[in-house]
Amino acid sequence: MPASLRRTALELILLCDPQAKARAVRALPDSLEALQLAGWTLETDELMDEPAGVPGRAARPVLLPAREVPQRSVGSLEGRAALIHSLVHIECNAVDLALDVIWRFAGMPPAFYGDWLRVAREEALHFELLDQHLLSLGHAYGDFEAHEGLWHMAHKTRGDLLARMAIVPRTLEARGLDASPAVQRKLISVGDQRAGAILEIILRDEIGHVAVGNHWYRWLCTQRKLDPISHYQHLAELYAAPKLRGPFNLPARRAAGFVEAELDLLGR
Repeated sequence: MPASLRRTALELILLCDPQAKARAVRALPDSLEALQLAGWTLETDELMDEPAGVPGRAARPVLLPAREVPQRSVGSLEGRAALIHSLVHIECNAVDLALDVIWRFAGMPPAFYGDWLRVAREEALHFELLDQHLLSLGHAYGDFEAHEGLWHMAHKTRGDLLARMAIVPRTLEARGLDASPAVQRKLISVGDQRAGAILEIILRDEIGHVAVGNHWYRWLCTQRKLDPISHYQHLAELYAAPKLRGPFNLPARRAAGFVEAELDLLGR
């Protein structure tokens, strides 16, 4: 049987070893054209039941509510490693989020799955870069506590692709665009030039990932005859999305496809 992108995405999200998962995602064909040349199928209309164990998780890190994750000074080596660890954890979740969109939501145009395939491969690269850097600091992924905020919202929006696009890439991941410059400056200020360079790569790619979310959110709004701005406000309230607080990275948000009317509403 030819390999199916969506079934493979489901198989990969069930992997518990985060490093093995990232390697496997990075080994996927890098585009729809490459998939077709390799004889893969998309199976865009196939509905799949969710098995137990989505997403696969290693025994560590220990997951806590966000408010209970210890805060450490970045001025110490342990504190810097803890900050890098938190970024590794975000990227680990981001890999699962992209895989989840591919396997879970049927009936979209082929380009949708091609976009999220690219996102998954780039998130896996981000994970590997940060994971390797963490190792160079004498720590491994799992050495510090982490929280499950990203996946919690993915679980809440599992029944509606429009809500998933609105709340995960356009809200949670867009917050990363706002936070990334300050985190980058903090790490560079304590001499971690390598972390700064990695975050430059991640910010560049994440603009594209949020743009993918924006594109397909608006596409779905058009299909359902909904106003993107007013309906976003409705979904943010319905799913109790985090309240957005500045400072906002407006150039990055514009590059990711947010329109001025949306930017004007930020922080209100």
